[in-house]
Order: sequence, then C-alpha cells, then structure tokens
Amino acid sequence: MAETNEDYAPLKGIKIVDWTQVQSGPSCTQLLAWLGAEVIKIERTNTGDPTRNELLDIQDSWSLYYLQLNANKKSLTLNIKSPEGKKIMYDLLKKADVFVENVRPGAADRAGYGWDTVHKLNPRLIMASLKGFNEGSRFANVKAFEPVAQAAGGAASATGWNDGEYNVPTQSAAALGDSNSGMHLAIGILAALMQRERTGEGTFVYQSMQDAVLNLCRIKLRDQLMLDNLGALPHYAVYPDYNWGKAIPRAENTEGGQVIGWTYKAKGWETDPNAYVYIVVQNSNKSWEAISNVMGHPEWITDPRFVDWQHRQLNKEDLYKCIESYTKNYDKYELTKTLGEAGVPVGPVLDWHELENDPDLNEDGTIVTIDQGGNRGKFKTIGLPFTLANYKPDYKRAPDLGENNKEILASLGYDPDQIEKLTEEGVISKVATPKNPRVQVIKGKDNE
Repeated sequence: MAETNEDYAPLKGIKIVDWTQVQSGPSCTQLLAWLGAEVIKIERTNTGDPTRNELLDIQDSWSLYYLQLNANKKSLTLNIKSPEGKKIMYDLLKKADVFVENVRPGAADRAGYGWDTVHKLNPRLIMASLKGFNEGSRFANVKAFEPVAQAAGGAASATGWNDGEYNVPTQSAAALGDSNSGMHLAIGILAALMQRERTGEGTFVYQSMQDAVLNLCRIKLRDQLMLDNLGALPHYAVYPDYNWGKAIPRAENTEGGQVIGWTYKAKGWETDPNAYVYIVVQNSNKSWEAISNVMGHPEWITDPRFVDWQHRQLNKEDLYKCIESYTKNYDKYELTKTLGEAGVPVGPVLDWHELENDPDLNEDGTIVTIDQGGNRGKFKTIGLPFTLANYKPDYKRAPDLGENNKEILASLGYDPDQIEKLTEEGVISKVATPKNPRVQVIKGKDNE
C-alpha cells in the first residue's frame, strides 16, 4: 500500500474556493482535498453548512453527514453579500485556481459571483457549477435534491418491481443524484485544470445532476432503443409474458445485459433479510455447464428448458427456482467461495453492519478512520475510491465552523484588529464548536 507523500499529491499547490453545501458539492471538493488541494469552505455566518446539525446522533458533535463530506477542508464563515465580505471573496478568487458552487440556480449571478464576473477578476480561474438541470432546460430553475435527480434522470422509473403494491418508481440507495454528481463535476474540474496547462486560461464547468444520473443509466437508453426496434426485451425479468408498452419496464433484480443475473436466498434467509447471493449465468453453454456441475445437477445441462441462452431466458423463472434450491442450503460466504472457485460470477449481499466491519475494506484503505476529537472521537468514512501507487491521502478531521477564519484572513493581509472588527460587524462570525443536546430517538410502539 502506498504511503502518504505530500510531494506526490496530484493537486498539491491547487487552491479551491468551495461555496457548496449538503452533499453534491462537498463530495466533489472533499475528493479534491484528498488529492492534495487546499480547499477553503465558505460558510454562512453563525450557522454554516446545514448538514452540520442534521441527523445528529451524539451530544456536542457535528453530524456524521457533515463530517463524512468535509474532511481535510478549511472553514471560513463569511457574509458574502456585505461589501467587506464581497471584497474578501473577490480577494480569495483572485488567488484561487478553482471556484466551486452549488447554490440555488441564479443565486451566484445575483450575488455577484457569476462566470462573467469571476472570469474578469481572474482569467486563470476555473469556475465549476453544479445544478439540478442543464442551462436552458425547462426545469433549469427547479431546486433539485437527490431523489429529484434520480426521478428526472431515468433511474427511478427503471428501478423496482413491475407488479404488486410496490410497482412504483423507486429510489436507489446509492447517491446517484448527489455524490455521483460530485464525482462527475470533479472529472470536469480535472479536465479543466489540464486544459489550462495548455491555454493558460480558466473555463466554466457546468454539471447537472440530471446528466450525472443519465450517464450512469446509459444502458437504459440502449434498452429503450432496443424496445423501440424489437417491441420486447428478452433480458428483462418480465420477459416473455409481459404487456409491453412504449417505455422500458423496471429492471427488478436483473443484471442489465444479455446474461441472467438474479438474487438468490442463502442459508439463514428466514431471519436475515440480507442472507442472499447474486449469481450471474453467462451466455455460453460452457458457463451453464460449470454452474450445473458445481451445484451437483448435471442433468440441467441437457434439460430442454436450458439448452441455450435463448431458452434459459424464456424459462428464467424455472432457472431461478433450480438455482435457489441449491443456494438455500449454504451460507452466502460459502456460496461465494465455492461458486467463485468454479468460475461462476457471484457475490454475497453485504449489509452495512458487515461492510462497516469488513476486515478487507478496513485494512486496504477503502474504509478509513478519522479522529475528529471532542465528543465524536474517531469515526469511519469511505476514503478515496481509487488508489495511486505512490500516494495516499493523509485523512484529517473536518473543521469547526469558522475554524480557519484568522489563518485565511491573515493570508489576505488582515491584522488581528481588523479581523476582530470584521467579527463585530458580522462580516465573519466567531469560531463555533458543536453544541447540541443528547439526541433521543422516538421509537415506534413495537420497540418500546
């Protein structure tokens, strides 16, 4: 595993002014901070990022929601609408490489921080904006949250089941609209930084949450085009007995390609809602032979229902039952080992208690532990989602509200008396540590 070596930090020397909040923007800027950039988080005076005090769980501690998205940053509280606050913001932007914002549509321009203004201020500055929808979209001025992006980006309509009371557009638990949008924006910023190496000039990067979701749903557009041409989709769970309409149905638990993927019960499923494995039956007869043999049912190889991939698709409901008659007898980890060794694509369904304590993920740096100090102490988060052979981040705590006010203002030439005056005038606010009562959850009647 690589060691922390600041000299190899990819974004060493890059300064980022981070005017983002909640999840989509902070996920982007935290990634850039972990890659070595200096990230100055601009926060509203006295209150800061709304997530600081959302979903609280420990007395006198910032929320995990805030901590897991703002590690390795600096915090500056600033009334950016006041004349002196605007001067400070402009001074920061003059020295910055990147300016990131995800405020409400039109708010940056109205406040005096639109692209035309900041580009004149600092031609080398890259401005990156993250909004719900594209500029020019009929929804451009709509305020978007994570589920809004999933709904408008095609994920919700394609997720879930096709019959019963739960036949409704369904949200993915993965943050397709928020953190995914942040990752896409980070790619755009990195591309802009590389472009500036050649041109010497900054550019405007725009990322919509809808586009980010659509990008991850690319194969659903493939399926829609196929449905337009064929009138049916053999690789969907509802095939063949389905009343096909104009739009693709929900995917249920299918794999998404021509192969047959499904979730199967494992030993213990009666009491453990996640005692399942996911198994993929590939198209080739050789792959089907491997599954049949390892499961002790060579007769499946010549069964007329399963003789080739087309027949296996036609009879997938029977195939599911055959495979599950085997999987129900074994633990999901045992199944993964046995089937994996036979070359069968398989994986255990891991719940979040298992993932939190997974020995591999905690050892290899996927899940990292950060010491926040105070009442929180140490907490876990997901670290950099890729590895570099010669560099790993030095994971640091998230800042208190306005923790770096003096440091940042001093770098702009303000002396202690001037900084005190800025505090008195409300341009900045005093450093604030978390102050919240012990959280008590109101439990339902079944848990009293």
